[in-house]
Amino acid sequence: MEKRVGTVIIAIGDRDKAPQVNAIISKHSDIVIGRLGLPRHEEMSIISLVVEGSTDEIGSLTGQLGNLDGVEVKSAVLKQ
Repeated sequence: MEKRVGTVIIAIGDRDKAPQVNAIISKHSDIVIGRLGLPRHEEMSIISLVVEGSTDEIGSLTGQLGNLDGVEVKSAVLKQ
């Protein structure tokens, strides 16, 4: 499959979900090429990922994250 580069923005409103979010990101670590975490103690925390993988691989990552209550996910993928 053709690889694409993209970004994934994850907003964590429920801090109790952070371990699950990190487990999912670790499971997909083969497509993560960059990560920036912005912990915000009184508001939602934000994680920004730069990813490189097939649309199926990126979709698997975002789909699993999006199924968590209290977590919002948005992604953008570039055509190469």
